[in-house]
Amino acid sequence: MNAPLSSSRRGFLRAAGAGALVIGMGPGGVLAAQNAGKPAEEFAPNVFIRIGRDGVVTLISKQPEIGQGIKTSLPMVIAEELEIDWKDVRVVQGDLNPAYGSQGAGGSTSTPTNYNDFHRLGATARTVLVQAAAQAWGVPASECRALHGAVHHAASGRKLGYGALVPSASQLALPDAAQVQLKDPATYTLLGTRVGGVDNAAIVSGKPLFGIDVQLPGMLYAVYAKCPVFGGKPVSANLAAIKAMPGVKDAFIVEGTGNLNGLRPGVAIVATSTWAAFKARRALEVTWDEGAGAGHSWAGFAAQAEAAAGKPGTTVLRQDGDVRAALAGAAKTVEASYRYPFISHASMEPQNCTALFKPADGTLELWAPTQNPGAGQALISATFGIPKEKIVLHIIRSGGGFGRRLSSDFIVEAAAIAQRVKAPVKLTWTREDDLQHDHFRAGGFHHLRGGVDAQGKLVAWHNHFVTFANRIERDGKSILQPGSGGSLSGDEFPGRWLANCLLEQTALECRIPMGPWRAPGSNVFSWVFHSFIDELAHAGGRDPIEFRLELLGEKDIVPGTGERGQPYSVVRMRNVLKEVAEKSGWGKKQFARGQGAGVAFHFSHRGYVAEVAEVTVSKSGELRVDRVVVVTDIGAQIVNLSGAENQVQGSVIDGLSTLLHPELNIEGGRVVQSNFHEYKLLRMPETPPRIDIHFLKTDYPVTGLGEPVLPPLAPAVCNAIFAATGKRVRELPLSKTDLSWS
Repeated sequence: MNAPLSSSRRGFLRAAGAGALVIGMGPGGVLAAQNAGKPAEEFAPNVFIRIGRDGVVTLISKQPEIGQGIKTSLPMVIAEELEIDWKDVRVVQGDLNPAYGSQGAGGSTSTPTNYNDFHRLGATARTVLVQAAAQAWGVPASECRALHGAVHHAASGRKLGYGALVPSASQLALPDAAQVQLKDPATYTLLGTRVGGVDNAAIVSGKPLFGIDVQLPGMLYAVYAKCPVFGGKPVSANLAAIKAMPGVKDAFIVEGTGNLNGLRPGVAIVATSTWAAFKARRALEVTWDEGAGAGHSWAGFAAQAEAAAGKPGTTVLRQDGDVRAALAGAAKTVEASYRYPFISHASMEPQNCTALFKPADGTLELWAPTQNPGAGQALISATFGIPKEKIVLHIIRSGGGFGRRLSSDFIVEAAAIAQRVKAPVKLTWTREDDLQHDHFRAGGFHHLRGGVDAQGKLVAWHNHFVTFANRIERDGKSILQPGSGGSLSGDEFPGRWLANCLLEQTALECRIPMGPWRAPGSNVFSWVFHSFIDELAHAGGRDPIEFRLELLGEKDIVPGTGERGQPYSVVRMRNVLKEVAEKSGWGKKQFARGQGAGVAFHFSHRGYVAEVAEVTVSKSGELRVDRVVVVTDIGAQIVNLSGAENQVQGSVIDGLSTLLHPELNIEGGRVVQSNFHEYKLLRMPETPPRIDIHFLKTDYPVTGLGEPVLPPLAPAVCNAIFAATGKRVRELPLSKTDLSWS
């Protein structure tokens, strides 16, 4: 592929190259054209598409692939408009390049950010190929049609394959992409079908594909030991003894920057193999300055949260009406406290990065399984003063991400080590590193009060949220900044829906690194809010779905409030809630004692989702989730049905796993759990035997699916447990609650 010379932050640039036509994306997503003027062996109308003389189409996938299927689905959008058979498509992972525009993978944004533009990329290329064929035949382009990698002229029966059109197409000026004719969705033949992942064959056959598989000539291997107490640093280490061990090439202390989310201080060991490095790591003896964080513990945080519960929050996020008076006048009130722990991302591939520093020209080359390559490049540039243009970053497939690889600490560690080593060096974290030095999902405590009137209608809601934060400098002031997923919006449901609503927040300083975890915030807020809403529905003697529909109301849109407020499509949520009631047979089944159904919904990352869970709880308290019914509205088009189903099933299983098992305990400022024998995840026998998936096709923009299905799972299951046993689950993981009944 011809490399672009330069670009704006938001756009694609024209690439220079013999005979290449390049479409660049300008401000507002409008395509611009440049005719390079010479015939080419390839028709390259933009930085994403190359068509060879053999008719094979190579498409560049610019987003990081972390298992969400984007490396397959976004190229499918181009292929649909290009009218090329999928068997003739080759997909290549693009490196970090400003010509591609945004290249992050997080927040379920990859599809909505690129969907419309990628249609135009494919349609523009198709239009040029049709024009080239029409000119060759001396007929109007309107009489020609592209189909199956060729242009057809029905009147004469003539056909020219795309490969044969490469030289002539490369000479044509590109049309205004804003004016090209897009396909009618009713004529799609690829989008909406089941297409296997482009890397599936390599994955199942064990071919090198992931960051941990990277091999380079003369490569060395590294490990990096950090203080087990967050915020600590090394004072001294037995470096001489480590350097004398077989296979060890070097060992040294890295001072770091002190930033919990950047280059943390530690001890690096470089060896001739991963095994030699790991073995030396076990022999490493370090004297640590543990710092102020050594006094922190989960028990201490819980005590602080309990003390805060009886006081006003330090920040008022929303205050409508008079909650105190509404509660006093309510026919029934409910008070409950919900809590959840810190947890890890626990991706199957531990963090790793391969780096090569070239002192001759000051360039740094990286091979990183990252979700956020631009942020990694920026962090390295800021930390070491290396200009961004001298940092080459190859995006390697990740063995799971879930938000963990949005952080770049492992990348900047590899860069620090590489600058001391005259060879390529691969940094590999141990599983213990990955678990104990994650950027964790923040724990939290919610103290709730709610009231319903004599008709069972919700009239008051008060939530005091105690969250975790770290101190940062902003505008010359030291402030506490809640961790990712630890900031409660004043617009969170049911804010905006009630005349009497008070949302407060109190932050506890923790010195623990925190970062996005799949469906940040929503993954726990949904459990808290929709479990408590269920409590209020039952207190009012109401059917849980009827209660929720009444709460949603009759408006089509509820506008956002505040600077970051988002409009909420009530009509879409009503529709998925009604549909899940129908598809699950809500209210039509007779459950025996110990069996029950629960419902929940949530708006997360542009997706509207409702779920019903059916469970069986034995008298001894053993839980089995029998069925989960999912109805989701993510817009007008499912791109890859196989990938979409995979994301829904994966979200249900991931959500159930997180509900049942994982927790991290903090003692002495460090994580107690060390590996999977202490940090349990869902096992195959625990997965639901049935996950029923229903997509509502609606006339709204296409959105992503990696996150919105996860949040409603936990409250749906917990509400079903209540229906089966009469017991409420108010603490995660579920293993902390005795579900036995008689």
